[in-house]
Amino acid sequence: MRTRRTAAAVLAVLALTAVAACGKDGSPDGDSSGPSTSYEVKKDVSITGSPTFDAAKKRGKLIIGAKADQPNLGFEDVASGTRSGFDIEIAKMVAADLGFSDKQVVFKTIPSTNRETAISGGEVDYYVGTYTINDDRKKQISFAGPYFVAGQDLLVAKDNTAITGPEAVKGKQVCSATGSTSIKRIEEQYGATTAFDTYSQCVDKLLDGSVDAVTTDDAILKGYAAKYPDKLKVVGKPFSEEPYGIGLNKDDKALRDAINNAIEAHEKNGDWKKAYDATLGKSGANATPPQLVRY
Repeated sequence: MRTRRTAAAVLAVLALTAVAACGKDGSPDGDSSGPSTSYEVKKDVSITGSPTFDAAKKRGKLIIGAKADQPNLGFEDVASGTRSGFDIEIAKMVAADLGFSDKQVVFKTIPSTNRETAISGGEVDYYVGTYTINDDRKKQISFAGPYFVAGQDLLVAKDNTAITGPEAVKGKQVCSATGSTSIKRIEEQYGATTAFDTYSQCVDKLLDGSVDAVTTDDAILKGYAAKYPDKLKVVGKPFSEEPYGIGLNKDDKALRDAINNAIEAHEKNGDWKKAYDATLGKSGANATPPQLVRY
């Protein structure tokens, strides 16, 4: 009897060890983006005049563009394929109000430089991924929101005392994502840059000393600083205002209005705050929902 009990205990320990190991393998970047939540799915939703919504209903799936490498914002576990982060929660809130359950949502990773093409070409139904609303982009697509306002900042090595703000990056090598507003601002005002498709590539270059700083929205940078607290820090002096919106087809006003209504509803019922606290809020920074801009 004792032998059987001992064997059972050993097997239980081994099983727990295997589960723990799988969890580690599935999150190689050490991401901790908070629990993924389900939201009440509305029934019999109809959006008159929205070809995008009609197409999604016909296929039975909602295709949402997102980021996959941004801790606490948009992150994909490589082993399970599951997504987590504040942007992911916003995307799911909207999907639920449009009548789509989690099982009917397909997330598709789209690099920053390809967002407008993916939206206007119908590759995704809408896009939620640290997407700054600006006039140039509104010439090609529409935006619902904003659902969050960030500010551009700088991520540097923990022991870096030379870079204290944007004015200190002249002559330095600064990295950002191709096609982002962040890289354009640095190039125009402060000088040399290095560009990659993703911010995680920039962070890798910062960790190995190939670049002096990474620049993008402070929300993104705080996620990476939290992953590498002994190696990286955010300077803490935002020098822009970045209103995050949900990107969708330019001519689909009906869907834009429905998404705005969904954002507003989840801000009022407390879902927005719960999602923020479980993700970006872990950085210690408080936030409140911004005013929606309807047009």
